[in-house]
Amino acid sequence: MKNQNGLRAATWKGDRILYITQAGIIAAIYVVLTVVFAPLAFKEIQVRFAEMLTILPFFFPAAVPGVFIGCIIGNILGGAVLPDVIFGSLATLIGALGTYFIGKAYRRKAAAQHEQAFSAAQHEQAFAPTDEIRPPTRYLIIAAIPPIIANALIVPFVLKYAYGVPMAIPLMMFTVGVGEIASCAIFGVMLGRIVYKFTV
Repeated sequence: MKNQNGLRAATWKGDRILYITQAGIIAAIYVVLTVVFAPLAFKEIQVRFAEMLTILPFFFPAAVPGVFIGCIIGNILGGAVLPDVIFGSLATLIGALGTYFIGKAYRRKAAAQHEQAFSAAQHEQAFAPTDEIRPPTRYLIIAAIPPIIANALIVPFVLKYAYGVPMAIPLMMFTVGVGEIASCAIFGVMLGRIVYKFTV
């Protein structure tokens, strides 16, 4: 999908060079945000600002490997232990995949709405577009949920058994979850609304 500005989502089967480029750029941004805000990104009470990028798979398939690779590199550069590099990055990957499939469902529904509008125009019928083909704020909020859940469920076990954090796992699920809500549901949705303007 694209607009007059030319920003479009590449697929592996469609344009591999653009796909790899988009994935690389997203990975690089994730790494920079992770390293710059490292003091906030690795503790039991954490706000990893780079996680706002997990909203991007809603628009760009290349963002899935982008945030995954970025998370791996960011964790390594941030001094994370091996279990954190592996399982923390997998949590980000799982969340990104969930966001991607929600975005795919949105695009399918929006396409159906556009087709209905086109059909109505052909038959000179009135058609009132629904909010499904307007900026998908509620879809973006839903799309932010998979990364929040994945990290809230996985990261506390990494903190407990890889770093020896004495805090109870349920409590860390809460603290990590709150941080993910800030990163994904607040900053991520804000980012998504901006990106939306340049992709449709």
